[in-house]
Formats: sequence, structure tokens, C-alpha cells
Amino acid sequence: MILLENVAYLADDDKRNAAFAALKKKVGTRPGEILKATQAQLEEVTRIGGIVPELRAQRLRQIAELVHLEFQDGLAAELRRPLSHARKALKKFPTIGDPGAEKILMLTRSYPLLALESNGLRVLLRLGFADEKKSYSASYRGVQQALAGQLPSSYDALIAAHQLLRQHGQELCKRARPLCESGCPLTADCRYYQALARGARLPSG
Repeated sequence: MILLENVAYLADDDKRNAAFAALKKKVGTRPGEILKATQAQLEEVTRIGGIVPELRAQRLRQIAELVHLEFQDGLAAELRRPLSHARKALKKFPTIGDPGAEKILMLTRSYPLLALESNGLRVLLRLGFADEKKSYSASYRGVQQALAGQLPSSYDALIAAHQLLRQHGQELCKRARPLCESGCPLTADCRYYQALARGARLPSG
């Protein structure tokens, strides 16, 4: 999951998955395999995933070095540690902040968290679970605090919620031009839509 996050940049799912598939086929995903690869081989893979392939190739090597040297070639033991320790270990990797760490912990069924990426977070902010802050992390934490105590403990339910919120943000609740009146089922409860209907000035989200 960490490699998948870093193998592409500003890429859609198809391009990201294609770059990851190329990494698996041409290099491998084990730390030793990545460390043996040349810079040219890694860039051939990361070029599939969009811009700045040189930087992302370096990050793949950095990830492999960290797993090999600090975590003895595996992260399974870290995921079983207390939540604060597991989150801290994952955040040592490039581009992995709290949202990314919590997504890994959710999808590996290590901790029952509702991880949110940018699309899902935008949906919940517009629904009114928290006020949007200048800092992305502050907005994220505000929503998580509002959700505390309201979430199911089932991993299946949490993963489904993550996926549905992401899809809703991508397809209807878009950042610049949300399609509120194109079949959105949440308008009756949406603070953003209600303000829009009153003609109030709104942030872009």
C-alpha cells in the first residue's frame, strides 16, 4: 500500500494501478528487489504514474531501505502494536500522513478506523461534520472528532463507507463544480447545499 501510494502522483486509479503492476512485474515489491534495481529501471516504472518520475523512483528506494533497515523487511509486527505506535511507524514513510496511515490500518484490518482521503473528507465537511480549516490535517481531525462514537466496528462497514464517500466526492460532490442537483441523495442534510440554495458565498471545498 505504501508503494502503491508512491508509485504515482496526481494520477487516476487506472494509471496508478498500471504503474504498480509494472513495478511488480519488472522490479518486484520486496525491499531487496527494489534495492537491487537501477535508477533507470525504477524511473521506467514511475514514469507510467505521471510527473516527477525521478523523485518517485527515489522514494521507492527510500521506502525499501526503511523497511529493510528499520523494520527487518516487514511491517506486520508494527501493525499489531498500539495504535499510536503503528500510526507513527507508517508516517515515517514518504507521503504517508495521518490519513494514509489510517487507511493502511483500516484496509489491513489492524484497527477499526474510518480513514478518509480528500474526496470523502470534502463530502463530510460539506455535510457539516466540521468546519473546513486552512490546514488539511486540522479539517481531517475535526471530522474524525465529530465521528467519534458514531461509527460501526465492522471492518466491512468502515471500508464500504470509505469507498462510497470517495466515489461520491469524485462523481457528484466535486471540489470545483459539485453536481448537487444531478441526483445527489444528500442535499436534504447538506449544509453546503442549503447555503447554496440561500445564495450564500461558499468556499470551493
